[in-house]
Amino acid sequence: MLFRTNSKNEQDELQTENIPRHIAIIMDGNGRWAKKRALPRVAGHREGMKAIEKVVKRASNLGVEALTLYAFSTENWKRPKSEVEFIMKLPSQFLDTYLPGLKENNVRITTMGDFESLPEFTKNAVSKAIEETSNNNGMVLNLALNYGSRKELVDAVKEISQSVLDGEYGVDSINEQKVEDHLYTTDLPDPDLLVRTSGEQRLSNYLLWQLAYAEFYFTDKLWPEFNGEALDEAIKEYQHRKRRFGGL
Repeated sequence: MLFRTNSKNEQDELQTENIPRHIAIIMDGNGRWAKKRALPRVAGHREGMKAIEKVVKRASNLGVEALTLYAFSTENWKRPKSEVEFIMKLPSQFLDTYLPGLKENNVRITTMGDFESLPEFTKNAVSKAIEETSNNNGMVLNLALNYGSRKELVDAVKEISQSVLDGEYGVDSINEQKVEDHLYTTDLPDPDLLVRTSGEQRLSNYLLWQLAYAEFYFTDKLWPEFNGEALDEAIKEYQHRKRRFGGL
């Protein structure tokens, strides 16, 4: 079965049997989008919320199992205080506006990162959304909030070390699966596709373990310009790749 696009060429059609199970996105370019329009950076973040809604809806309709969005990194605290404060309000604004639609589309919301260090109003909004969608069994919308992959790995090492000290298992029994069991994404499949907008081509401390065999897709589109059609383009590129996982 194919999802038709505007082109009549079969090379420009999405194949439903080859949709990535898990897509991870680095949403980059909100500030640059605003600067190009002589607007304050916060205007770009506000516009970026609309892009999230479009992408989530399209991914859900395509049958993507999980969509992980890099919403705020552990390094983003270095940004100007006023911008950080505005970004911390975005989850509440986004969920106030779009939560009914997410529930209607059977989307389940989760989060990963240092959640407890977030402001109370941010935690309250996200916790409410997590609770209200907990019984949904459609696509998982996983928000990476105050997330850093190196911290995730350090936390995993600490937990594993404590388990060894407590005698739960020995050092020789530690393997890849043990590590994965202690990652924030333990309940999700590894991403098949990483998308980064705005032309940048780096991982920025994002899912370093989980992206080991993901396909990377970089686009010059700024995040507020990204939409369902742009997601289709990323998936079409993914479907043209040959994934060998180290084999032939």
